[in-house]
Order: sequence, then structure tokens, then C-alpha cells
Amino acid sequence: MPEGPLVVRLGDMQRVIGGELVGSGEENFSGVSSLEEAGPRDLAYVTADRYIPAALKSRAGAFVTHRPLPELKRPHIVVPHPAHAVVTVVHRFFTAPFKPRGIAEQIARGVDVRIGPDPSIWPFVTLGDRVTLGARVTLYSGVFIGDDVTVGDDTVLSPNVTVLDRCQIGSRVRVHSGSVIGSDGFGYVQHGGRHHRMPQLGIVVIEDDVDLGANVTVDRATFGRTVVKRGTKVDNLVQIAHNVTVGEDSLLVAQSGIAGSSSLGHHVVMGGQAGIGDHLTIGDQTMIAARSGVSRHTETGQIVSGNPAIPHTVALRAYSVIPHLPELRQQVRDLERRVRALESAPQAPRHKGKGRSRAG
Repeated sequence: MPEGPLVVRLGDMQRVIGGELVGSGEENFSGVSSLEEAGPRDLAYVTADRYIPAALKSRAGAFVTHRPLPELKRPHIVVPHPAHAVVTVVHRFFTAPFKPRGIAEQIARGVDVRIGPDPSIWPFVTLGDRVTLGARVTLYSGVFIGDDVTVGDDTVLSPNVTVLDRCQIGSRVRVHSGSVIGSDGFGYVQHGGRHHRMPQLGIVVIEDDVDLGANVTVDRATFGRTVVKRGTKVDNLVQIAHNVTVGEDSLLVAQSGIAGSSSLGHHVVMGGQAGIGDHLTIGDQTMIAARSGVSRHTETGQIVSGNPAIPHTVALRAYSVIPHLPELRQQVRDLERRVRALESAPQAPRHKGKGRSRAG
């Protein structure tokens, strides 16, 4: 259970998130929950009119809503963005404050390691030579950090995360269990019927405020840098290949993959199991539907789907035809038979018209 206040007045929440308070602010609440699971001491939220029926059935004691809802007959705080407001409430009131646990004795530490103030380093962590950790860094058991790695302030590496030599991790980064940062890129040269490994001499740079899910792999560059830029969020089981650049505030959903040397703009969204080919440029704010295969550059703001990926509006029209293909095929065959029958039928002889003479 998070530490902190056991109960919070609704009025205190309203002072933190702003907005208009409808009803009394004196009631106390002990948590935040969904409309379906909330109890009388929970705060829930409504983001659109389509959720009003669920709110009316909910047992929640109060709500954060997108507009005044007098039909609720319960207190609510009206704000422009209820979901964001609830995130603020959870962080402010219902999340345990950071408490450093110090440095466990059972760690392996190289030479010239620098550790910032207030660390939380659990047992069985390995720190290579010349590692630099910022303030309030948390390293759970099984974390391996190679030589010359830097990790910024307030970053959390979950159990069994691997960060290999010379990679750079920014501040407020969260990396979940099993992820590997700085593994070799898949680079080979074929000669004499064999594959010869190209040494991967580059690094990985993870900028500030990036989240990496469980079992994410980010390959080091061949010579330069593989970069995941500020604010990007990466789901579980995502592959980011060597020399890739992922722009700011992008979202990469589970099991998606980006081949080598491709560059993504800012606010790109990749659906689950989508793939991007190598050496491609993906424009800012591109949206790639789930299970799409992108094999050509995209423009800013484009929405693509399918494999190979095409503009989404075109893909929708194409997919709507697919269920009718057997009927269309039969119609084409019928038309072909009719055309052949017409072409093979004997043609009637043409009759020449009688000429007319003019009076001279």
C-alpha cells in the first residue's frame, strides 16, 4: 500500500487539479478506481458522455468529469481533461513518496564508480568501471550496468535490466524487467559464403522521461548512436534496431519493430505488431495501424495500415472488397465465358446498300 494520507478531502483534490467543484468538498476519500470497481470511498472519472450510464451505476463517492453532470447526484470536479487530472491526484495523494534504501552490501562495483545522493541499489547489482549514477537512482536486483555508462537523476531500472558499455540513460527514465539496452546491432557482411560480424562500435542514448516496457531491446549503433528521444513510451517486447532514431513523445505498442537506420519523427504512433523497414523516414505524427508493414517513407500526419502499408482510407476501401472476392471472381469468369461465346459465334453477312444515281 502506498504511504501517505489514508483519506483525502475532495476539496483538497480540487485545489490541486483546479476546475469547478459541484457539490460538497468535505467528503473524504481513500483512493481512485474505475467506474466499475469504485466503492463509496473512491474517486472515479468520466471523460465523455458515453460513460455517463456507467457513472450512474457506479458506487463511486465522487467523480472527476468533463462537464457538469447534475444527474449524478454526487459531488464531482469538472475539468477539461479528467484523465490527466486523475493522474495528478494519484501522484499527489496516493503514491508512496520516494525513500532511498541506500546501497546494499552485495553488489559488484568496478573502479571509479560515481553514485549520486539518495540512491536505492538493491542486492546483486553489477556496476562496471567508470559508471556514473545521478541522484535518487533506483537499481533493483539483477541489474547489470557496463563500463562507462551514465544514468540520470530519478531513473528506475527494474530487476534484470541490462545496460551495456558506454550507453547513456537520461533522467526520470523507467526501464522494466528484462530489457536490454546496447545489445549488438544485427550487422553482418557476407563473404565467401559466410556471414562475418560487423563490430558494433556505437552507443544507445535514451533521453529524459522515456519509459521502456518489459523485454524491450534497443541495439547499439554500428558507428554512431541509436536514439530514443525525450518523452517516448515503449510497450513490452519492442525491437529498436541499430542506428534508429525515435522522435519525441512517440508511442510504440507491444511487439512492434523498427529495422536499422530508420528515423521516426515526433509523436509517431505504432500499433501492436507493426513493422518498419530499414532506412526509412517516418514523418512527424504518423500513425501506423496494428500489424502494418511499412516499406516506404511516410509524410507528416499520414495514417497508414495494411501490409504493405498504404493510406488508411485506401486500405479501408480495399479491405471492404475482400469478403466479396469469391463472388467477383465468379462474375469475371461468367463474363469471360460470355465474351468467348460472342467471339466464336458466326457473324451474319453484311448487306451492301444499293447505290443511288443522281439526275444529271
